[in-house]
Amino acid sequence: MLYIMRHGRTDWNERNKLQGRTDIPLNAAGRKMAEEAAAVYKNVPLDVCYCSPLARARQTAEIFLKNRNIPIITDDRLVEMSFGIYEGTKQSARALDCPINILFKEPEKYKAVEGGESIEKLFERTGDFLRNVVEPQLEDGKNIVIIGHGAMNSGIICQVRGLSTEHFWDAGINQCELLQLK
Repeated sequence: MLYIMRHGRTDWNERNKLQGRTDIPLNAAGRKMAEEAAAVYKNVPLDVCYCSPLARARQTAEIFLKNRNIPIITDDRLVEMSFGIYEGTKQSARALDCPINILFKEPEKYKAVEGGESIEKLFERTGDFLRNVVEPQLEDGKNIVIIGHGAMNSGIICQVRGLSTEHFWDAGINQCELLQLK
């Protein structure tokens, strides 16, 4: 089985700031979310966890899997999508001329902003991870959880489910919610 989870809350989530690759840790609410998820999903059989190297994903994995003998392996291909010069922008949706908004409204039309990453590049690196790490282990009967981020997780979900970028945000995965993909 393949599962995916988005990290818990951070101060930037609460302030509606774009995080991207900015390394923001979990806040108290995020740690509590991960603890609650650990209790809710304690009986889900897992063999290995892969997660983003960013603190908020790593901390979520550590709390979620505490007291379970499950290895947590970070992989740079699971880092969040880069939002370039718009990382740290507060309430970007309110700025009508902010080009990052296209990613959230019409992802199929999104072009990478300055210093940012395109959806195609996101699919390329996460697709490589799926093909070379996840698929061989699934074939061996392993139960895998990936703990990551909103956009990165959406990229994986689209590829696993064969969805176009038009449906990039359709899964709407909530923070610390475990979603079964395969």
